[in-house]
Formats: sequence, C-alpha cells, structure tokens
Amino acid sequence: MESVTSRHDGAVLEGGERTVDPWEGVDEAALVRAVRAQAGRPVAGVDDMASYLADQVSDASHREVIGPLLDGQGAAGVVVRRGAVLASWGDPTRAEMAYSATKSVLSLVAGVAFDDGRLRLDEPVSVSVDLPEFRTSHARRAIAWRHLLGQTSQWEGELWSKPTWVDAQSTREGTESAGGPPGAGWAYNDVRVNLTALALTVLFGRPLPDVLRERVMTPIGALDGWSWHGYANSVVEIDGAAVPVVSGGAHWGGGLWISALDLARLGRLCLRGGRWGGRQVVSRRWIEELWTPCRVKPEYGLSWWLNDDGTVWPHAPRTGRCARGNGGNHLLWVDPARDLVIASRWGAQVERLLVGVSGAVAPNS
Repeated sequence: MESVTSRHDGAVLEGGERTVDPWEGVDEAALVRAVRAQAGRPVAGVDDMASYLADQVSDASHREVIGPLLDGQGAAGVVVRRGAVLASWGDPTRAEMAYSATKSVLSLVAGVAFDDGRLRLDEPVSVSVDLPEFRTSHARRAIAWRHLLGQTSQWEGELWSKPTWVDAQSTREGTESAGGPPGAGWAYNDVRVNLTALALTVLFGRPLPDVLRERVMTPIGALDGWSWHGYANSVVEIDGAAVPVVSGGAHWGGGLWISALDLARLGRLCLRGGRWGGRQVVSRRWIEELWTPCRVKPEYGLSWWLNDDGTVWPHAPRTGRCARGNGGNHLLWVDPARDLVIASRWGAQVERLLVGVSGAVAPNS
C-alpha cells in the first residue's frame, strides 16, 4: 500500500472550512488494517484486459469487443470521511475502466436533464426523444425514463450490433417478466443501458461526456484523467451531425474510465444531497430518486444498489448505497450514517473491505 494518511495530514476532498474532525470516532489502527488487506487482494488477469473481458460475456457469438480497452494496473482505492481522505492504497489518481459502475454515473447525467426540466421520470421517453427504438410498438412507446434508469424497461432488440438476449445477466436473476409490459420485471442488461445512453444523448443533443464534464466533474474539482467511451459504431445523427454515444458498461469495451479519487468525489456529492461546497450541482430531489427502491427489485434504485435489507452485501451496513461493476471489483460505497465514502478499484473480496472500514468508523451521533 502506497499511503495511509495520519490524523494530521488527511487531504481535504471537498473545499470549505472544516469544523468537524474527520477522525472523530475512527479506530485508525483498524482502518489501516482494512485498507492494507484490500491492497493485498488484487484481481488477477486485469493487466491483459482483452483476455479478461473475453471471459465476461457468456455467449461466444457476441464476444467481439467494439469499444476501447484499458489494461488494469492493480488494486487501488480511497477512504473519505466528512470530506477528508483518511486512507488510500495503490494509486487512487489512476484512471481504470469502471465497468457497470458507469451506470450510476449515467444516472447522474440523467439528473442534470431532470433538473433542467428536460426529463420527467414517469413520462414516456418517446414524448421527448424521437428514436425508432421507442416508437415501433405499444410496449416501446410506454417505456418511461424511470424504466430505463431502473432497469425495468424490458426492451427487446439490437443496438450497436449487440442483441439484448446475449447478456446473461438478463436471465440469471430470474426477475425479468418475459413479454410483460415496462415496469413488470427487472433485468441488469448492458444493451438496455446503452439504449439509455442513446436516449439521453438525443435528449441533450450533444455527447454525454461534455454534459458530465461541464455540469458535474468540473464543479467538483475532478482530475483531468477521466474519459468516457462508446463503441466504434455507436453514433447517432443529430441535426445533420454525427454525435458519438457512450456505453453504460464495458461488456464490449468502452464505458467510463475514472480514478478512485474521482469516484469518491462523486460519492461525496451524492452523500451531501447533490451539493459540493456552496453549490447545488445536482438537486437533492434527484439524489432521493436515485436511492428510492424499485418496486420489482427493492435493492435497486435508479442505477444504484441499495443495501437496506442486506441483499447486496449481507455483512456490510444496511445504510450503504453503492455503484458497483464487474461483480464488485469496482465499487463506490456511500454510507450517509457514517459520512463515509469508499472507492475501490480492482480489489477482490470487497465486502471484507466494507466490513473492516465500517467497523473502524463509528456511526454519526
């Protein structure tokens, strides 16, 4: 592990005068043990991302990678409490592929549209977006933004040469309602998340990375090294111009490439109800929507996982919310009850990290 800050030199992640000691109620020795152990649990094989990714898509006929890849460089992460960095391991400033943690960032971009009045959660997408994917059947016309962001659209089709049925995650949890209307079933499906990214791109009329940079990343002081990628063929025409469309995951490459430190910034933003310093970056109402349980999948909100009943991480605090990717090998954990944010990249057995760090940090009094 490259560094564990002391109680005297913890870097401040969020600007502003500090009035509360971030180390209050923290067992520093226990915290150090937890993060040191996580640094010693790197995920194997990520230094060759092409080979690693080939094992992530079960159907061999659709394993072709159509987006860029970034080789992993080992376990890294950061622990933030009350806006201050308490501990880090590896290089928390190094960008890595975020895999499905990208979905939760996509939902923040949707929040920008919500705050601007462009997006109404329970309104059909077809009302504000003119795409054939939402108008060729009654079921498609009934898909609302809430369905897209909550993974309950049940949309069937093909996008960017990848069909919905190829994603094994759609069926392995047994929560999809085959042939049912939008909202009747839930499925974790990268093709449908890519459809969400397409719809939002058309709604904004410009690339989503530009929106994310201007409205979220720059206001929270993000590093310059993050980027967001789509596929070689993921382009939509808007007003006669070809506009690139990013992917919401990394099953076929692409997705968000971001550092643990910047993930922690996003977590801190959500923990504070969308506020950063003295600025309301995203509305509190939107953060509340992100963390409202889905009717057919209570441990899921709007592209965020909720640990209210311990389904996501049975041994971790029930007060946690998270963005996670690649089975938890990428994790952004937000626990308002402890004013705690944990970002972990390419570290295995991440629940052990959550348990260790949470046990070292007392809940808010």
